[in-house]
Amino acid sequence: MEREINEIAVGLDIGTTKIVAMVGKYNEYGKMEVLGIGKSKSLGVHRGVVNNITQTIQSIQQAVQEAESVAGAKISNVTVGIAGQHIRSLQHSDYITRPNADAVIDEDDIEKLINQVHKLVMLPGEEILHVLPQEYKVDGQAEIKEPVGMYGGRLEANFHVVVGQVTSIRNIGRCVKSSGLELSDVTLEPLASANAVLSQEEKEAGVALIDIGGGTTDLAIFKDGIIRHTAVIPFGGNVITEDIKEGCSIIEKQAELLKIKFGSAWPGENKDNEIVSIPGLRGREPKEITLKNLSKIIHARVVEIIEQVFLEIKNYGHESPKKKLIAGIVLTGGGSQLKHLKQLVEYITGMDTRIGYPNEHLAGNSNSETTSPMYATAVGLVMDGLTHMKRQKKLNKKETIINEPVVELKQDIVENKTVVEEEIPKVNLKPRKNILEKWTEKFKEFLDNAE
Repeated sequence: MEREINEIAVGLDIGTTKIVAMVGKYNEYGKMEVLGIGKSKSLGVHRGVVNNITQTIQSIQQAVQEAESVAGAKISNVTVGIAGQHIRSLQHSDYITRPNADAVIDEDDIEKLINQVHKLVMLPGEEILHVLPQEYKVDGQAEIKEPVGMYGGRLEANFHVVVGQVTSIRNIGRCVKSSGLELSDVTLEPLASANAVLSQEEKEAGVALIDIGGGTTDLAIFKDGIIRHTAVIPFGGNVITEDIKEGCSIIEKQAELLKIKFGSAWPGENKDNEIVSIPGLRGREPKEITLKNLSKIIHARVVEIIEQVFLEIKNYGHESPKKKLIAGIVLTGGGSQLKHLKQLVEYITGMDTRIGYPNEHLAGNSNSETTSPMYATAVGLVMDGLTHMKRQKKLNKKETIINEPVVELKQDIVENKTVVEEEIPKVNLKPRKNILEKWTEKFKEFLDNAE
């Protein structure tokens, strides 16, 4: 029996090594239940960017079909994650002068300010994806988190602006469309992973999320519950495999297996006499590789990745008391499963570190595969899809209420009777769409026109 389609959401994580389609819904306890996962080898993606449309479409269709058969549901809408080496972020301050300082600041003023940031001139081929307000200033009064309802003439804010290559994003959209799917939402992958593995307390205290994927490593820094910094480093698990392949003169498949089974990020862990034998190609002699050498190769590359990420954390300014990351670092993604990586990260950065599993929001009966850090982004995308659906339902309900004429009862004081006034339509303000929802709508329009 096919499930009721409006209660489920689908996350599509288009990664460098694998494409994952995950189907999920909320159970009666408000936890997310995974109904099915489909995955396929990602053939047309390099460092998070699509470089072969046909192969990517085939991989997406394969993953979606597998998820459909496991979940017993037809998939038509997906929430897609955007990542890749073309994503960068910057800090920007802007202000507006309000015509009437005696009027209360409302949502329109904030929207006007955000729209002003959207007009920033970017490099050719780049587009602003997210404009995330950090804190506001009203007439010079700083550190205001919510200015709505205050009085003031000058409204100022610091913004975290996330920028990406238009063509790379359009290519992902084109692949999804050509796979026979609709885009219901588009989310930045570091934000999706953060939703899946971080607790609200960590986001308040200050935390750096490092998502080590196949082709890229994503960083998202939170403080006081707000995202403060994002970065995408164009290295991931693949470069480690590549180094093992070159260093040990073996094929990629064997290098990947060696990394997963015997790899360690800490060379001192292995004794000199620990050797693993690898079958030779077509009748050739087997190769013997010492585990010490293997972990030296891995260690060198992992240190490089961590130092690049640590440089971004320093750029954010984590050493100043106000920006201190009390909750330290959370590692997630497939690359975080490398043995002794946690200890190495703590050694290099001097910060508390834990591995982030996406089980915080998952139902208790989820299997161990689903709660693996490999699926953190996919879980986050499904959660985003479900939240988006909830918001849409509320919007639709509100619209129904707006359209219904409301009969108001008015007390007639003179005769002390209750009389019925004529029908007055009640006008409720619709909740505002966030920036990304608006951007998604524009993006969908663009794709429809490009048909």
